[in-house]
Amino acid sequence: MRVIVFFDLPVTTTTHKREYVRFRKFLLKSGFVMQQESVYSKLALNTTVAQRIAENVRKNKPKEGLVQMLTITEKQYSKMEIIVGEVEGEVLQSDERMVII
Repeated sequence: MRVIVFFDLPVTTTTHKREYVRFRKFLLKSGFVMQQESVYSKLALNTTVAQRIAENVRKNKPKEGLVQMLTITEKQYSKMEIIVGEVEGEVLQSDERMVII
């Protein structure tokens, strides 16, 4: 499963910028990987783990802005279609349990 977090946070004041940076750092330290500018995803082994991840995000949410979460299966995630651009980075996209590199 994947937990995907989408967010749109205000950055008009110094306090807003601080909250944005704090939330982004929380996501990265929690193991989320940036998919796009404000879209992060994290792999979860099962529904229980996905619920725990979601609860942790709720506890660390910023005071203002929009934060949304979506939990999908690896099979659904693998059907994502890239319309323009290409995948960057060294992240392996696979739903296999064991991958030999």
